[in-house]
Amino acid sequence: MDARETIRLAREKKIVIPAFNVPHIPVLKPVVQAIIDENSVAMIQVARVEWEKFTAGSLEAVAEEYAIYGNPEYTILHLDHVPVIDEDLLRVDYTSLINRAIAAGYQSVMVDGSRLPLKENIAVTSEVVDMAHGAGIPCEAELGAVMGHESGPMPPYEEIFASKQGFTSIEEARTFAAETGVDWLSIAAGNIHGAVAEATRDEKKPEARLDIEHIKALYEATGIPLVLHGGSGIKNEYILEAIKAGIAKINVGTEVRQTYEVALKESSGDIEKARHCVYEKVREIISDFYQIKDSRTLF
Repeated sequence: MDARETIRLAREKKIVIPAFNVPHIPVLKPVVQAIIDENSVAMIQVARVEWEKFTAGSLEAVAEEYAIYGNPEYTILHLDHVPVIDEDLLRVDYTSLINRAIAAGYQSVMVDGSRLPLKENIAVTSEVVDMAHGAGIPCEAELGAVMGHESGPMPPYEEIFASKQGFTSIEEARTFAAETGVDWLSIAAGNIHGAVAEATRDEKKPEARLDIEHIKALYEATGIPLVLHGGSGIKNEYILEAIKAGIAKINVGTEVRQTYEVALKESSGDIEKARHCVYEKVREIISDFYQIKDSRTLF
């Protein structure tokens, strides 16, 4: 499947493409099998943080595992979060990672310049858009602050939502989309990432909600499919409304990661038992939560 066309069709049909993260290599197999058994369409993705702070190995290691278990009739391989400045506020050689992903066969990529001033984010994103489009694949970017990956403590969730702290600016989004030519835009409208810091990564995410009117306004301003990062832990009613409002791709990381890690711990390291728990969780997410069982028939 073509990644750009798949996301375009999802938006047209007002359904969502879930993008399941691979923080640990063994989760890839059961995630793909769950997608196939639900007759749905989804992305398999890995972010830089998942090979830096978890056990994904590398973007190449995930691509190699995907070559074994991925199914091009149901799944797409995406490179998630390649930050320009990472969660520890260090600069990243992002162009090298994008080039490596293209060489490894990723079907779409993401650059995250959201910690930069707007002008710099536009410049960096435009550079990566040109790289991706030159290789014939789409590019995702981020504008606004989807919080949760920072090393320090995060403000209380209610404070974030009430103040709209980090929410993507509608006017900035309009400018950003027009000047970068980006294919999809990750936005902030109440969503948060699961924590990746060692001390907090096992904690349950705060139950988040979404500002649906803000999402509608962002979609109208940009005219491109929107992406929701931090999809785990948001009430189902908000998710379904967000899909109608402009969200065409939702990242799912924490639910899959914690399901695997808890099952592995409780089974004294039995990888197959942990994989089965992931398989069941992903089937539940696809069928019950996103309500996209049999979505493959729409593509």
